[in-house]
Amino acid sequence: MFAKKQLAVLALSTLGVVSLPSLADDYTIDTKGAHASINFAIKHLGYSVLTGRFDTFSGDFSYDPAKVEASTINVTIDTNSVNSNHAERDKHLRSKDFLNVEKFPKATFVSKKVVAGKDKDSFDLVGDFTLNGVTKSITIAAKKVGEGKDPWGGYRAGFEGTTELTLKDYNIVFPLGPASETVKLSLNVEGVKK
Repeated sequence: MFAKKQLAVLALSTLGVVSLPSLADDYTIDTKGAHASINFAIKHLGYSVLTGRFDTFSGDFSYDPAKVEASTINVTIDTNSVNSNHAERDKHLRSKDFLNVEKFPKATFVSKKVVAGKDKDSFDLVGDFTLNGVTKSITIAAKKVGEGKDPWGGYRAGFEGTTELTLKDYNIVFPLGPASETVKLSLNVEGVKK
């Protein structure tokens, strides 16, 4: 009888251990060391591709490789930091025709769910992206690049992701032509474990 009780307690405690939630690690995006970037690309008249980036942004994320669905990310972008390597064009991009930085100085992404992909290192980030005063749900196709200890005694994890935005969805209606209605965003994120 005593042995049966012991087995029951052992079984229950084992189930309890198995059902414990996974614990995600928290990271700060390493913008200080410039180990992260947010880049964009848009066609120019259908003849070439114009590229640029946002120089200033910040954020953090939680990541659990054993339960990627529990991961989260939050990013804030300083829209005034847009940089297309052309001062006059950047001035126009900051105007009411495009980013309207005077009224909306920040763009944000807040994840709502993570959907595991076909392999252990790929997943979709679904969340709310706010730009030019408009919030829309977007999906970022993401992939883990790698993780591990760094030479300074810390621990890092890095990811890359891409998504595509339709400009008019964010009240950006300046006529650029039919070849330039969407912009591709590329994100490279390296985080330092807190």
